[in-house]
Amino acid sequence: MSVIIPFGKSGMPLHADLGRAEVLESRVGELKAADTEDGLVLAAMASPIDSPRLRELAAGKKTCTIIISDHTRPVPSKHIIPVMLSELREGSPGIDVTLLVATGFHRPTGKEELVDKLGREIVEREKIVIHNSRDASGNVQIGTLPSGAACVIDKVAAQADLLVAEGFIEPHFFAGFSGGRKSILPGIASRTTVLANHCSEFIADLHSRTGILEGNPIHKDMVWAAKEAKLAFILNVVINEKKEAIYAVAGDFEAAHIAGCEFLSSLCKVDAKPADIVISTNGGYPLDQNIYQAVKGMTAAEATVKKGGVIIMLAKSNDGHGGEGFYHQLADEPDINKTLKLFLSRDRNETEPDQWQTQIFIRILQKAAVIYISDASDELVKDLHMIPAHSLDEAMEKAEAMVGSKEASVTAIPDGVSVMVIE
Repeated sequence: MSVIIPFGKSGMPLHADLGRAEVLESRVGELKAADTEDGLVLAAMASPIDSPRLRELAAGKKTCTIIISDHTRPVPSKHIIPVMLSELREGSPGIDVTLLVATGFHRPTGKEELVDKLGREIVEREKIVIHNSRDASGNVQIGTLPSGAACVIDKVAAQADLLVAEGFIEPHFFAGFSGGRKSILPGIASRTTVLANHCSEFIADLHSRTGILEGNPIHKDMVWAAKEAKLAFILNVVINEKKEAIYAVAGDFEAAHIAGCEFLSSLCKVDAKPADIVISTNGGYPLDQNIYQAVKGMTAAEATVKKGGVIIMLAKSNDGHGGEGFYHQLADEPDINKTLKLFLSRDRNETEPDQWQTQIFIRILQKAAVIYISDASDELVKDLHMIPAHSLDEAMEKAEAMVGSKEASVTAIPDGVSVMVIE
């Protein structure tokens, strides 16, 4: 077989003796982009959906904040931000622009990570602010979410004359899709707002799943927050396995986002192929830098693994567990059912950091055992209720022993965050 399973910045081959494996892949990789990445962005900016051009929105404005993705998101910002800056200054030559890094609940993005994302010229020339969800002094309440929680966002965004955002659209394991309104919530929202939006009630809702927007309570709050923040314009892209833009959409944050989601859905919906053993990944770097993020790729496997089966998850995890709350919620309590019961008993305003990720991970562990291939220590992997392995050969040997057959059915998902597996 010629299938390569992404791992960090390289990958691992799916060996020929796994020829029996069903392979679930999106068709994004088959799509031939209509233009270069720069060309796609320019074309989208020239024909925005349900919106004037960005240069028209900028006319007469003194300040603008562009929300940009952080180091965990493979958005090809080098091809997006220069075009957005050019249009803004064409519409308002003296406009004061700030790039606001949407860290959400992630660690701050470092300078070299910004250089890698934006290029050194932009990093040295432009004003850049890193959002801090925990800094009360840097955030301001702009209203109350439909769910009843306070909607608090970064002052740099709230106080701008014009607020716009870049981003990318991919399937998202509880928000339905990334992109669009997610630049606001959780991107530049406060700790309080993110926690309430990611409450156990919403995470448990059957509409809070990959590829679902309608009826999704998490999405509903996110859209409200973006409207209240006055997000005026977005430029979102769809990327291939090489992290290159193959499609771009711009304009109204709702209409343009929906157009992008519909385009992506046509390429990445796949039917489940139930199997005893399911191999999945987070698509390699940069989304597989920690175990916390790797839960996303596991949800694709969850949708097709048989009850009582085994998931083999590959994620380099060079940054370790990725969340203190996530780690301790799992490592400090051996009974995952007890932990889940505790989460479900909490009010949305009592949600603790990382609880949502732990809740989803427990749901996965209740269905299947997880063998984890990574650079993380065996001790860390075991602390998180998984079985460590360091190669596909080793993981397959363990998985076959666990299901009791060397002829066990196998499904491989080379990129678990790029597909929507339909059960």
